Amino acid sequence: MSTQSEAALEAGLIATLLQMDYEYVQIVEEDNMYANFKRQLEVHNRKRLEEHGRSEFTTEEFEKILIYLEGGTRFEKAKKLRDLYPLDTADGQRIWVEFLNRQQWCQNEFQISNQITVEGRKKCRYDVTILINGLPLVQIELKRRGVELKQAYNQIQRYHKTSFHGLFDYIQLFVISNGVNTRYFANNPNSGYKFTFNWTDAANHPFNELDKFAIFFLEKCTLGKIIGKYIVLHEGDKSLMVLRPYQFYAVEKILDRVQNSNDNGYIWHTTGAGKTLTSFKAAQLVSELDDVDKVMFVVDRHDLDTQTQSEYEAFEPGAVDSTDNTDELVKRLQSNSKIIITTIQKLNAAVSKTWYSSKIDAIRHSRIVMIFDECHRSHFGDSHKKIMKFFDNAQIFGFTGTPIFTENAVDGHTTKEIFGNCLHKYLIKDAIADENVLGFLVEYYHGNEIVDNDNQARMEEIARFILNNFNKSTFDGEFDALFAVQSVPMLIRYYKIFKSLNPKIRIGAVFTYAANNSQDDEQTGMGTGKYVSESVGEADELQSIMDDYNENYGTSFTTENFRAYYDDINLRMKKKKADMKPLDLCLVVGMFLTGFDSKKLNTLYVDKNMEYHGLLQAFSRTNRVLNEKKRFGKIVCFRDLKQCSDVVIEKALKRALLHPVLLGYLYSLGGCKGWRKQIDYCLLLSVERIFIEDILNVQCRLFEILRQFDCSFHCQQVDTGLITFSASPSC
Repeated sequence: MSTQSEAALEAGLIATLLQMDYEYVQIVEEDNMYANFKRQLEVHNRKRLEEHGRSEFTTEEFEKILIYLEGGTRFEKAKKLRDLYPLDTADGQRIWVEFLNRQQWCQNEFQISNQITVEGRKKCRYDVTILINGLPLVQIELKRRGVELKQAYNQIQRYHKTSFHGLFDYIQLFVISNGVNTRYFANNPNSGYKFTFNWTDAANHPFNELDKFAIFFLEKCTLGKIIGKYIVLHEGDKSLMVLRPYQFYAVEKILDRVQNSNDNGYIWHTTGAGKTLTSFKAAQLVSELDDVDKVMFVVDRHDLDTQTQSEYEAFEPGAVDSTDNTDELVKRLQSNSKIIITTIQKLNAAVSKTWYSSKIDAIRHSRIVMIFDECHRSHFGDSHKKIMKFFDNAQIFGFTGTPIFTENAVDGHTTKEIFGNCLHKYLIKDAIADENVLGFLVEYYHGNEIVDNDNQARMEEIARFILNNFNKSTFDGEFDALFAVQSVPMLIRYYKIFKSLNPKIRIGAVFTYAANNSQDDEQTGMGTGKYVSESVGEADELQSIMDDYNENYGTSFTTENFRAYYDDINLRMKKKKADMKPLDLCLVVGMFLTGFDSKKLNTLYVDKNMEYHGLLQAFSRTNRVLNEKKRFGKIVCFRDLKQCSDVVIEKALKRALLHPVLLGYLYSLGGCKGWRKQIDYCLLLSVERIFIEDILNVQCRLFEILRQFDCSFHCQQVDTGLITFSASPSC
């Protein structure tokens, strides 16, 4: 590969941007930047100035603007960028100064400069700077071809420590490139290289080359829209977040559908790909449309209602209204609330019971957009039909990581039948390739022998195995784990076994003490398990577990305030608050296996029957990207789920239209029986990365993967030109 210097890359990029109608401005040092900023701000606010019979700011007025912009943290400055500044003039007038046009994002002033010299703790020169209305909002760092891109990222981190100040605190986005690999990320220092992203087209094909990236991402209207609409100011972390390309395209598809048709649709984004942020931005932008009366975000469980409300509040406090009960939902529907979060159960009650429906009859014909979370569940029965019949002018959109197709349909119904066409796809193979989610390492313990699952000795051995291996799996408690079991009675027995072993880790449990003790359903168990006991007082047992929890954490939960108990477990599992003692291992039956999103969860123990999308949903609790230490989601199975896993793989491979030549390989990594651990395969995922490469690269990529698992293997070239593999782990 030929080399290309940084200077040549820089010159080529500037030439490309000039062809895209950027204005070049020579800025040697900061003084030149302030003078240019004044001129550009006057151009951008020309109409506002003309309303007062003027064309420029006085020196004193511009000093006021600079003093206003200078104060605050980087996060607070990002807010100022998006706000209007009330400039009081010497003659008693007020001019509302705009720094960024977020509504007509093309109507901003775009400039480029290069080699701007800034002197902080060190004197630095920045490669290429994009200025919008005179403010440096995008900084581009280049490295010559052949240099590892991470060096450019590290250099920006050094700039944060040594030179960025003043107007450069208003940078919103960074772009790094070595010519053949180009990535972007929000101005959020030390978030890590993992949170840099490639830009892609709507079909998830990346624009790695700098010239292509510039044409598609740095196009003035696209860049203006991303900065104006698709950067989220995360109030919880006081940080900037920029949407990934698939999130951007999904929201754009929904906006287009709402503005230009009455058709419904769904978004198929793999579990762990940031669905909450995507849905928040979709709800927020749809609610800003003039002809939309309300946006409802509908979940199918209270715990997801609480979690979504918490996450939405972290993005923007007060942006949405939650509903603790049906009475509250009805009040919100009658009010001026634009975005409402509720459950499908409350919404069904509101439209089904005359006491409630009569109060909201006035809005049943209103333009309401409903966004359904996890739309592969709870939308195939009477509740959904009643809701849609009542709100006869509603437009619905669904988000799912595991859509229902004909082959895994519930009573013959599919996601497409309920929600219409898929508007955008981002599959698990895409997420793995982009390193937006992790692969899985699946281990089987006693997985291939027929055993009595209810056997006390078996359960005790499993409990000892978990305790003995917990620190190794979770890096001495830096991460935490879930243990999914078949039924509530089995969970209670496991909890008592763990307690009798005097564990050094903190163990808790959560379950719904309902009539259906086993809590099997179409998503998690397929009803193939059996009760351990038919006569257990679940409420009393849950209270006993809560009493242990209260003693450990100084809380006072009872079954009467179960929701608060659930929310507390949720917080402790996420390990976000330094002053909260974490929960290391949580025993569950159905809860937390869908929808629960925690980067600190890296291990799932399974003594439960699972199939298809329920299995993939549960496994995907562990695959959130966090840091270099968390390389995969670890799954330890105590039942023989291999056949079910194989079905998931086969269907996922077919859905992803991957090359069938390595399908046999996925099944070949097995066969070790007995009470020994069996490393089976990186389910779906790390192996799936092979398919992204040209088939000629498969051999060496496969060998790399196999070496990670200490496998013996051989490779055979066949006459068709395809490659077949067989391998067996060292057991």
